[in-house]
Amino acid sequence: MSESIKEICIKLQFLLEKSVQKNLTDGILFSAGLDTSILATVASKFSRLKAFTCAFQGAPAPDIECAKLMATKLKLRHYIHYFTEDEMFEAVPLVVKTLQTFDPMEVRNSLTVFIASKFVKDNGADSVMTGDALDELFAGYLWLFDLEKEKLDMELLKMWDTMTFSSVPMGKAVGVEVKTPYLDPDFKSFAMKLDSKYKIQEERGRKWGKWIMRKAFEDVLPEEIAWRTKDPIEVGSGTTILPSFFNLRIGDSEFDNKRKKYLEGDKVTIRDKEHLFYYEVFRSFFEPPAEIFSDVQGKLCPQCKSKVDIRSNFCRICGAYPI
Repeated sequence: MSESIKEICIKLQFLLEKSVQKNLTDGILFSAGLDTSILATVASKFSRLKAFTCAFQGAPAPDIECAKLMATKLKLRHYIHYFTEDEMFEAVPLVVKTLQTFDPMEVRNSLTVFIASKFVKDNGADSVMTGDALDELFAGYLWLFDLEKEKLDMELLKMWDTMTFSSVPMGKAVGVEVKTPYLDPDFKSFAMKLDSKYKIQEERGRKWGKWIMRKAFEDVLPEEIAWRTKDPIEVGSGTTILPSFFNLRIGDSEFDNKRKKYLEGDKVTIRDKEHLFYYEVFRSFFEPPAEIFSDVQGKLCPQCKSKVDIRSNFCRICGAYPI
């Protein structure tokens, strides 16, 4: 490791330790991906955290084994909850209403966060930290890996201008305070100024996002955690199988009729049966997107006619991408 990389790693370790001390909580929403494993490792120096891991019952959920590994290593008080189909369907309206979205990926990810926040509250914790923003600050997303440096830097700037995280409103909905150490001003500022060449690099025969964070903490994390690939919450928790549930619940003719109805009446393009289910939940609370966002500045989403931030390339309301 070169001297300059060592210096960056030391600075990152120092800044994150300061941030975690300022944002200490009762617990952590714990997927045991790189992001939360680093936070738990640092926070365990200062307090005995409760770690909360949730997964969809009966679904493949790689977070569980990784979380068990890290909880044992750090001697965390580890709480695991396998939520049921009934819990999931009960949570959908609350997620859709709180976030004002029917984007399937957002709903699938946020369902786990909402259920986990409720699980936190039920087990006596009033505050949790999350790993939000490390992917955005350090280029953790796969679609960024092959961009030329100029394009990568531009995309990161756009992401920083528009990034939002559902964990805060999900926690607030059940009375849990959510803290985000990676968004601490000092750590965030250093991360934003850091040359992107340190964020995506090739090692072990492949490209890695968050490369410098992996190097900064690889000596204190198990190898399979330090070099764990990035998965969305829906993959780690198993909610990625939800489309199959809606394919079974909604018949083809019902889907075709309703898709036509909402396209003609609401000017909304429904992409699949899961999308239809969430949109009908959305409509039980709100008017069509075109009416809600008619006075908002921005570009028009071609699929739901809501307004999208001019700097963004996807619609937070319906999930259309790219636009």
